[in-house]
Amino acid sequence: MMKTMSKGKLGKVTHYYDKLGVAVIELSGALKVGDKIKFMRKEEDLFEQEVSSMQFDHKSIDKAGKGKSVGMKTEQKVGDGVEVYKA
Repeated sequence: MMKTMSKGKLGKVTHYYDKLGVAVIELSGALKVGDKIKFMRKEEDLFEQEVSSMQFDHKSIDKAGKGKSVGMKTEQKVGDGVEVYKA
């Protein structure tokens, strides 16, 4: 049985830089530093973490909206296509 998400989808990982531990996330919703997010593949919860920092165009930013692609350090490896939700 598929669990429904109580909060909305924020985007998906379009690229992961293995050496840096950084995921590029294409946003479909607003995201800000301090938000708790969850990485999911299909219905499988991978892990949750707090957004400690984000970058856009190699500059640190505090928040970003729909349509932007941001870079963010992740606590674990994630693959392309992994979806990001509010936790």
